[in-house]
Amino acid sequence: MRRVLGYVRNTWRGLTSMGTALVLMFLLALAAIPGALWPQRAVNPTTVAGYLADNPRLGPWLDRLQVFDVFSSVWFTAIYVLLFVSLIGCLTPRLIEHARSLRATPVRAPRNLTRLPRHRSVTTEADPAAVATSAAQVLTRWRTATRDTGDGIEISAEKGYLREAGNLMFHFSLIGLLVAVAAGKLFGYEGNVIVVADGGPGFCSASPAAFDAFRPGTTVDGTALYPICLRVNDFQADFLPNGQAVSFAADITYQADADLADNTWRPYRLQVNEPLRVGGSRVYLLGHGYAPTFTVTFPDGQTRTQTVQWQPEELQTLLSSGAMRFDPPAGSYPDADERRTRQVALAGLLAPTAQLDGQLLSSAFPAARDPAVAIDIYQGDTGLDSGRPQSIFALDQRMIDQGRLDRMARVNLRLGEHTRLPDGTLVRFDAVTDFVSLQVSYDPAQLWVLVFATTMMVGLLISLLIRRRRVWIRISPADGGAVVQMGGLARTDNAGWGEEFDRLSTRLVPGGAPTDRQP
Repeated sequence: MRRVLGYVRNTWRGLTSMGTALVLMFLLALAAIPGALWPQRAVNPTTVAGYLADNPRLGPWLDRLQVFDVFSSVWFTAIYVLLFVSLIGCLTPRLIEHARSLRATPVRAPRNLTRLPRHRSVTTEADPAAVATSAAQVLTRWRTATRDTGDGIEISAEKGYLREAGNLMFHFSLIGLLVAVAAGKLFGYEGNVIVVADGGPGFCSASPAAFDAFRPGTTVDGTALYPICLRVNDFQADFLPNGQAVSFAADITYQADADLADNTWRPYRLQVNEPLRVGGSRVYLLGHGYAPTFTVTFPDGQTRTQTVQWQPEELQTLLSSGAMRFDPPAGSYPDADERRTRQVALAGLLAPTAQLDGQLLSSAFPAARDPAVAIDIYQGDTGLDSGRPQSIFALDQRMIDQGRLDRMARVNLRLGEHTRLPDGTLVRFDAVTDFVSLQVSYDPAQLWVLVFATTMMVGLLISLLIRRRRVWIRISPADGGAVVQMGGLARTDNAGWGEEFDRLSTRLVPGGAPTDRQP
């Protein structure tokens, strides 16, 4: 049992040492690097899926190592928790010791002051008591203790206690910052949604089902989300001649709180890094893309029109890919089985500024200057009523492989152009509309993150600017005056202490004749 207790005690001492805390802080910073190098599933699951598809060998291994979920991984959490324990176990004894030192009396002077790094001895004709009174007035900003030694007067003075207080403030603020971040992950949530601009249906955040991707905190069940409704009225993007984006901005109207009951819409200009803040939630503008509009006219003259966002494949030119599915209107085909086999599907590429190399379509610029599409048109059973989930950006390849969905045409279309299938079905490319990618974030601990980050900086400045100093003065009576011995010690930083000690000793005994002074 003694060996076990000794092992536990030594392990605890090692874990709660400042050296271990510094190592864990370094490891935490090191562990965060993969989160910047690889896409994170919590931020962009689509990019992660694309990376896994493009790297069939390396991707699954990285996924097993939780490289795509760094900040919720087991190894990152373990370092996080160990850093908590190490910092608390290391700082609590230091806090107690600092509290004791604040109440303690300055220590007595060493027996031989000449052995200190800074010392001086002077004689003066003033009375020892007068010298002591004058020195006490000079040291008003110092913590002092005056003692009668029997053969003279001794004064001990210290200052710079705020240095340790600033150091403790910095480290405890670091703990508070980590706790606040953890609280945000427990009680907060994030959701991503794509909203089509210029007359799109808008979005309301009352339910997780309204989001395209929803990441709740550990304690969030999605039943008490803060309701925000918004519509994107317009979107503007500025690009350099080389296609690099300069700025994004979306003119939106939104409802929250009492506005939902009054049906009041408030305008707001949403820009990158300038989120909409309402009810403790923040709505960020993450990016944008394009949503083409197609109209399918079936042989009996009935039409179906859809506007669906397509996924950008090239961020430099916003060449996008996507798919659409059209179900014939009721009554177009009397037989239900025939109606199922007459569904129409589109899949292909959208170029905002078309550039053709023969029949090969690419995009020359990210702005929608001359939109065009290159699409495959299918007819048959798209699997809409199969009960299996499907991606909105791609058709179900199984339906094509099984021959249940046949390709009827491959065409390039510009705005307003159309093509006709053998059975008379007409497919027309009508328009291109901007869509915006939004993120709704709720973090109840965000204010505390700011508070602790601020106190960390204040504590760091205090610990860097304040210096610990000790001064001792021994005043002994002499014939017709007094001999004053002074010694000084810098407990932390020696920079500038020599000049400061010289100035202080001159003020303590003005006009004194030096008898022994350190060069």
